[in-house]
Parts: sequence; C-alpha cells; structure tokens
Amino acid sequence: MFLSKSFLSSSAAAFCLFTAPMALAQDAGSFDFANMTPEQKTAFGAEVRAYLLENPQVIMEAVAVLEEREKAAQTAQDDTLVADNLARLLDDGFSWVGGNPDGDVTVIEFSDYRCGFCRRAHPEVTELIESDGNIRYIVKEFPILGEASVVSSRFAIATQIVAGNEAYKSVHDALITLEGNPGNGPLRRIAETLGLDAEAIMAEMDSEEVTRRISETRELALAMNINGTPSFVFGDQMVRGYAPLPTMRQIVDEVREAQ
Repeated sequence: MFLSKSFLSSSAAAFCLFTAPMALAQDAGSFDFANMTPEQKTAFGAEVRAYLLENPQVIMEAVAVLEEREKAAQTAQDDTLVADNLARLLDDGFSWVGGNPDGDVTVIEFSDYRCGFCRRAHPEVTELIESDGNIRYIVKEFPILGEASVVSSRFAIATQIVAGNEAYKSVHDALITLEGNPGNGPLRRIAETLGLDAEAIMAEMDSEEVTRRISETRELALAMNINGTPSFVFGDQMVRGYAPLPTMRQIVDEVREAQ
C-alpha cells in the first residue's frame, strides 16, 4: 500500500521516540525495521494505528493512488496488446465491416448477442457511426454467454456466408434486439421477414467455416486478454466494457487528434 509523505514523516517521528539515541541521529529513511525489538515493533504499530484512526483519509488517498497506478498499468498493457494484434484486428478476412470503410478512425467491437450491455450499447454505437460519417466499424462475433449466444453468432455468420454483408447487418440488428431464446422458429422468422433463404442459412450454421471464424475470434480475444463483452478498440485504444455515447465521441476525438 502507498503511504503519504505526511504519514511516513509522522510514523518515522513516532518511531524515533522509541529508538536508541544513536538512531535519533540517523536519517528517518535508514531505519532497519526488520531489526526492531518486539517492544519497538509494538510501540511503532500502536503509533501507526493511532495515526490512521486520527487521519482515515490517508487510507482513501492511498487507495486512490493505487487505483491510478493500476489504471495506468492496464492502459499501457492494453496499448501493447492492441499494437501486437493490430493486423488481425483490422483484417482477419471475415469480420463484417460497416460504417465508412475508408474512415479515418476504426472502431472494433467484440460483441455477444445475449449480452445486456451489448444490447444497451448497440443504438449508441449506431448513432456514433451514423452521426460521425467517418468511422470504420468492425464487428467481432464473440459468443461467450452460453449456447444461445453461440447459436445466434452461428446464424449471423452463416447469413454473411450465404447472403452477404448487407444481409448480415440486417440479421445482426435483429438478433441484438431479439427477445427470448434464438431457437429454430425465431431464427427462421428473422430470415423470412428479411427475405432471406432460411433453409440455406440454417444448413450453413454448423459448417466448418462458421466454426473456424468463431474459433479464430476467440483466439484473438484470448491473446488480448478480452474476457467480457462489449469490448472495444478505438484506433489504438482498448476500452473494456460499456461506454456511453458521449464517452465514445470523446475517445474518437482523442484518437483523431493523436493521428
């Protein structure tokens, strides 16, 4: 735990009260705490406790400093993970690309159709892309919340393979708002409502190609320590978890300014 300068100075002063005269002449930072006598340790501990009881804000200050350090360390680690995996993030050969394909900022989302926060983020991400007009948006199918998630992703990917990217986008939007489990009935109704070949899509769902795409995305997520949805990459910045629209706009502006 980080201790404030005021705490250290007060504790050192208290310790001096219980040390030999020779120690009093030494610099406070040179004390060898490991060699304190039991009596000195007891006295020092009592003084530390008394100080903390009188100044409990020191603990909160230490926690705040620790959190900032951990946040900075996580950001640095995420920056490295994004840089190391940038090629696969931007072009894995199969992930759907929307928005402006030539946009100056790329937003990548690892998403699960059954994820409540993914559903909450969906209209805000759509608003971000449509209102900006200069964002390339890439969806990574990352089903991690059970069999219903896997079935939904298989259906979406199968649609992309059978009917193309425009059909995928329509199915993606339908699945992210689907109430109830995505059984054969609901999936067929989605396909039929959109004028798609339900039989062909259903037949493709269990293909090796669909399995490969899901597996490769999971491998990428594992390499990037992504274990939750939604997870985003804005340019070269990782954003773990849901972010409201104003925050996403701010991040996009920061990415643009840094380019």
